[in-house]
Amino acid sequence: MKNISILGSTGSIGVQTLEVVRATSDFRVLGLSTNGSIELLEEQIREFKPLKVAVMDEKKANMLIDKIKDLDVEVLTGLDGLVKIATMEKVDTVVMSVVGNIGIKPTYEAIRAKKEIALATKEVLVSGGSLIINEAKKQGVKIYPIDSEHSAIFQSLQGNDMNKIEKIILTASGGPFRGKTAEQLKDVTPEMALKHPNWSMGAKITIDSSTMMNKGLEVIEAKWLFDVDVNKIQVLVHPQSIVHSAVEYEDGAVMAQLGIPDMKVPISYALTYPKREKNLFEKLNLAKVGTLTFEEPDLKTFRCLALAYKAIEVGGSMPAVLNAANEIAVEKFLNKEIKYLDIPTIIETTMTAYTVKYNFTIEELLETDEWGRKYAQNIEL
Repeated sequence: MKNISILGSTGSIGVQTLEVVRATSDFRVLGLSTNGSIELLEEQIREFKPLKVAVMDEKKANMLIDKIKDLDVEVLTGLDGLVKIATMEKVDTVVMSVVGNIGIKPTYEAIRAKKEIALATKEVLVSGGSLIINEAKKQGVKIYPIDSEHSAIFQSLQGNDMNKIEKIILTASGGPFRGKTAEQLKDVTPEMALKHPNWSMGAKITIDSSTMMNKGLEVIEAKWLFDVDVNKIQVLVHPQSIVHSAVEYEDGAVMAQLGIPDMKVPISYALTYPKREKNLFEKLNLAKVGTLTFEEPDLKTFRCLALAYKAIEVGGSMPAVLNAANEIAVEKFLNKEIKYLDIPTIIETTMTAYTVKYNFTIEELLETDEWGRKYAQNIEL
């Protein structure tokens, strides 16, 4: 029996993680958290009976306390609450699926408490890569990727410890605007950008997929997860989303992992590694898929991907600024305060104004994140 806590249990990854838990008797859920979806969290509490839960919003936490007063469950609030859920004494594995940089400190503290990490929150390694990886090495803690692309790379590396990687191939669906020009994207609305052709995800991640920032963040994450130079990470647009990613070895052999566009298998593998648990999830039918295609990304139209490459090439704290500015820009776009093509402009303007740091503590990293957010928020276009 493995004890787990799930940070972000009411989000897309959190909900699917609980589907995986339902499909096996090998897990016990001790902790859950939400940003503010207390109705769904209440349902999860009553089904899985965790010992502790955390709600970021204090008012909603008080509402939840009233709703579950018949249960013996401790309700925590804010970032401190997330940290406590991530460091519960009896927890073996922490599923990190909150959106954004809010996941950095809970992940860091969970690692210090020697908890294994099943990681879905890209921003943890995008912003805090060196700090997180160095602490994981120091504590002897394993980080298992949940993202379908990084899980595919992780799976393609199994049994090849002695073989050198030529390159990592990260696949991207291309989102709803694949093949469009910048001129055609001028009047894109949030409703249009939220219609992903293959994946069902949260709003922020879906917008990131449409701008290809999602893939840019994954490039940075892959650099840290797999200890490779960024020039060995290639992005290919693969509209069918069947080949989740691949690894090319120096002899020319390419190992890829394939599956339907669904997160439950990567989640299950991260939680059960090195075992593969039998399940009843939908299986891939290659004959039904028929054709698989690949193409180079358009970096001129989808500038966010190019900006992500630039940020990791600069290194230091620049990726944290990239991510902070992107979060603000996406929020503004979803609120219809800016246009779609303003998203990369805000990010680039913020990056240009920033003086990068190469040695920093986690507190300084969080200060950098706050600086990036404030600067991006105040940009007038």
